[in-house]
Amino acid sequence: MIERLERMAGMEAYPRSLVEADGTIYFLVRDKRRKLLGIIGEASGFEGQRRGEALLCPLTHNSITALRQRLPWLRPQLLGLVKSVGCGDRLGLATPGHIRALRRVSGVDPILAQQSMRENARTGRSPQDVIDDAAWGVFQESWREPWGADADHLKTTEDIDLCVAASYTFFTIDPGDHVDNAAHNAPLSMLREKFAAFPWEALEANAADVQAAFIDRTFNLGDGLALIFTEETLLRALCKYGQAIAHIVRMYRHLTTQTKDFELEISVDETETPTSALEHYFIASELRRLGVQWVSLAPRYIGRFEKGVDYIGDLEALEIDLAQHAAVARVLGPYKLSLHSGSDKFSIYPIFAEQTSGVLHLKTAGTSYLEALRTIAGVKPALFRDIYRLAFECYEQDRATYHVSADPLRAPQIESLSDEELPAVLEQFDAREMLHVTFGSALAQFRDRLNDVLVAHEEAHYQALENHFMRHLLPFV
Repeated sequence: MIERLERMAGMEAYPRSLVEADGTIYFLVRDKRRKLLGIIGEASGFEGQRRGEALLCPLTHNSITALRQRLPWLRPQLLGLVKSVGCGDRLGLATPGHIRALRRVSGVDPILAQQSMRENARTGRSPQDVIDDAAWGVFQESWREPWGADADHLKTTEDIDLCVAASYTFFTIDPGDHVDNAAHNAPLSMLREKFAAFPWEALEANAADVQAAFIDRTFNLGDGLALIFTEETLLRALCKYGQAIAHIVRMYRHLTTQTKDFELEISVDETETPTSALEHYFIASELRRLGVQWVSLAPRYIGRFEKGVDYIGDLEALEIDLAQHAAVARVLGPYKLSLHSGSDKFSIYPIFAEQTSGVLHLKTAGTSYLEALRTIAGVKPALFRDIYRLAFECYEQDRATYHVSADPLRAPQIESLSDEELPAVLEQFDAREMLHVTFGSALAQFRDRLNDVLVAHEEAHYQALENHFMRHLLPFV
C-alpha cells in the first residue's frame, strides 16, 4: 500500500501515518520542502489537488480541523493525575521525535502542545499554530494514546480566551506578577502593616478568620512531618502570596465561564524567592476554600532552576524540601507536584520521582530547540555559526525575562572551533543558556533557513530528540 501511494502521489510517504477510517484512507507524503495530506475516499470538507485516486491537501488549519472530526485521537485530552511530561516545541517540528521517545517507555502521558504566550510572541506563532503543529506530528506518527495541550504561563483572561478557542485542555496560571517578593525577608513590623492594609475582599475573608484558621495550629502531613504557623510565618505567607491567590481565583473563575473541559495547573515558580512548605500549604488551603480545583502545582523550589542546564544547588537540601512539598500535595490534594524549568535537570529526576511517588508533571520547553541546533551544527555548520554569533549579540537583551547566569566571556569562541567541534558547544553551560534564551532573535533572522535544514534532515533531527528525551523520561519509569 505504501509503494502504491508513493507512486500515485509521486512523493515519499510516512508509513506510520497510513490509517483507514470508515472506508477512507488518510496518509502523509512529502517532497523536498513540504508535506501534504493524502486522502483516498470520501473527502468532503477538504481542499486540495487530485492526483490519481488521491486528493492531496496542504497542511493547513482547515485540513487538520476536518481531519480531527474524523480521527478523534488527533484531539488533545484531559490526563488527570497520571504521571506526565510537557514537551514544548518552539519550531513546530519536534513532536515526531518526542513521540518516538515516548514509545520506548510506559506509564508517562505527554502534553505534546505546550507554549507560553511569551514564547509565542518570540516565535511568531499563535496558540492555534501550536495545537495544529502538534496534531500533525501525532498524525504522522499515529500516536493513539492520550495527549494533552498546555496553555502555559497565562497571565490574563484574554490569554485564556485565545487558548480556549484553540481547544487547549491544560491551563497553567502564572500569578508571578502578583507575588510580593519583598515580604519574603521583611521584618515582622512591616508584615503587620502589610497585613493590616491587605484588601480582604480579594480573598472573601477577614483578618480574624484567617488568623484563627492557621496560627498556632498543627497540620500533620504524615511520616512524622508537621507544619505549625506562627504569627510571623502566616503574615509572611499572606503578604507574599495573598494577591497571587486572588489573581488565580479570578483567572480560574473566568476559565470556568469559557469551558468546563479543562485541567488547571498553578505555577508560582517564576519568582525571586523560594516557596516554603508552610507557604505552599497556605496557598493550597486558601485556593481550596475559594473553590479552585487544580491537577498540578509548581512551587518555587530551593536552589536554582536555570534554563536548559542541570540543577544548581544542594541536592540533599532539595530532597528534604521536595519531601515536604510532596506531603502537602498528598494531604491537600492529591495533585501532581510540577517541575518547571525542568529541562535537563538530570541530577534531580530520581529524587523528584521518589519523593512524589510518581504523582508528578515534568515541564520542558527550550531543550527541544537546542536539539534542533545540535542537528544543525552537525549538518549545516555555517548556519550554526551564524546563530551562535547572533547569540552573543542578543544575549544581554533576550535574557531579561529568564533565570540564567551565562557569561559570554566563558562561552567557546566560534572562530577557534572546527566544524567537527560545533555540536559539543551545546554541552557547554554558558553557550547552552545563551542559545536557549536567544531563540526569538534567531528565528526572526534565520527561521526559513533553520526550518529548511531541519525538514531536509528530519530523521537526524528526530533521532537527536529521541535520544535526548529518553534521558528525561527513563528516571521516571
